[in-house]
Amino acid sequence: MVGDSTVVALREAVPGIREALSVCRTLHAWASTLPSATAYQGRATAWGARVPHSDIDVVVRHSQHGGLLAPLTGDLFLSPSRAPWELGTSLRLREEGVSTPEVVAYLVYPAGLGFCRADVATRRLPPGEDFPAAWRRGPIEEHDDQLDAVASLLEQMQRVGAHHPDLNAKNIYLARTERGTWRAWVLDVDRVQFLAPEDALAGAGNAARLRRSLLKWRQREGLLMSDSQIAMLHAAAGGRR
Repeated sequence: MVGDSTVVALREAVPGIREALSVCRTLHAWASTLPSATAYQGRATAWGARVPHSDIDVVVRHSQHGGLLAPLTGDLFLSPSRAPWELGTSLRLREEGVSTPEVVAYLVYPAGLGFCRADVATRRLPPGEDFPAAWRRGPIEEHDDQLDAVASLLEQMQRVGAHHPDLNAKNIYLARTERGTWRAWVLDVDRVQFLAPEDALAGAGNAARLRRSLLKWRQREGLLMSDSQIAMLHAAAGGRR
């Protein structure tokens, strides 16, 4: 406990988080004030920063609802929010060989009447971009390698029966490894559910959600991706041919 906030964190991050909360009410607010912070645009702005007194670089995200009710529910969650589930899911995915960012800490702030707000800090990934941005920016000659990286990620998820109900293209992150190859990570895992390994329903759900997202990107944003390339990812996720 730090004041009335509940903090769950890696041991080596605790002193720095305590210091951050002595300056600002929330970790997200603290990160946003740093001159050196990097802004990441998504549903809401996330901030890249280094935890004080450590060498841990994190991205701090303030939890927000999505969907039709988002204007009403905003950032309020029933206590203790989805943050504990995100930590547990991230740990299980990583232990089973699925690429996803490490959760360094989550913080829960009481909001009264059984509600709360939450921040989640994940370890910053190597420099890269979400799947659509990386696809557009990279040369066409690298598209096959990017597809292979995303397909490998989807196969990892299918192997362990991980169903991601919001597996849109922007929830896949691509970056180069030190060897110059591409690697993909799955993001926003707080709603992931685990079915049986190789479960057909998990694969079909992931495949359908990603295919729908890629088709929207192609139709609305002009993403240059062929039917055969989308079909390749659909099959890798466990979708029916």
